[in-house]
Amino acid sequence: MQTTQLARTQPLPIRWLGFLSALLISLVMTQAWAEVNPKDSPPDFVQAVADQALDAVKNSTAAQEGDREAIDALIDEYVLPYVNFEKTTRLATGPNWRQADQEQRDGLVEAFKNTLIRTYSGALSKVDQLSEIKVQPFRGDPEADDVVVRTTVVQRNNPDVTVDYRMENTPDGWKIYDLNIEGIWLIQNYRNQFAQLIKERGFDGLIEALNNKKRP
Repeated sequence: MQTTQLARTQPLPIRWLGFLSALLISLVMTQAWAEVNPKDSPPDFVQAVADQALDAVKNSTAAQEGDREAIDALIDEYVLPYVNFEKTTRLATGPNWRQADQEQRDGLVEAFKNTLIRTYSGALSKVDQLSEIKVQPFRGDPEADDVVVRTTVVQRNNPDVTVDYRMENTPDGWKIYDLNIEGIWLIQNYRNQFAQLIKERGFDGLIEALNNKKRP
């Protein structure tokens, strides 16, 4: 039986890596510049995070040069307060999540988080002084528990890309748990490959595959 390879499931176009890096780092360094209020309206929250974080990236030589230690430190300190990685991982895993014990779940969350960081951190040099994230008019219910905020990522040497943030309203404010890049949701992009790997290699095999995945 042929072993499933993680990279074969709907790989995202190379030109998106810079945009994805900008989105990931749009959750970084926010508090270093000004306080972000997670209980703001959904569009105001996303815009505040994007504006302040992009300014931080533009002024971070180490991040733009792809310094992994610098990137990891920024993400560990500033991403986690605004992203529910546990929910992202649980939804990507689907019904198989119930098979895992708590140690396996924690291991998968950590492995998936590190996979996303490894995948997109190498394109930080794509963020230039003209990079911008524009929040589109919000058409949802700001009082809802689950909303989507649509944005457009603008960069100097690439076409605009539409990006949707799916967020949940928690007691601590808004938490982002999924992204849609030009029609491809992050969770859906990983769901089928996760299911196939668990079928072939078990839950621990999925964790091992993520941990062994090389940076592109």
